[in-house]
Amino acid sequence: MPESSELLTIDTTVTVNDVLVQHPEAVSVFNEFGIDACCGGDASLEEAAQRHGANVQALIAALNALVAGA
Repeated sequence: MPESSELLTIDTTVTVNDVLVQHPEAVSVFNEFGIDACCGGDASLEEAAQRHGANVQALIAALNALVAGA
């Protein structure tokens, strides 16, 4: 997991938990995509998207848009 002072690069390999540690407000994006941010937090974004039938590229785009607007 990246240090809190490091910027997190959101891509398919980062975990749900890593995103939430640096961007707790991202829980709303995970909810929109039907991704369980609680019990599935140790999964990579790619794994979580596959598990919940979400488009991983759309998920990453939504997360990056949220982060950019923060």
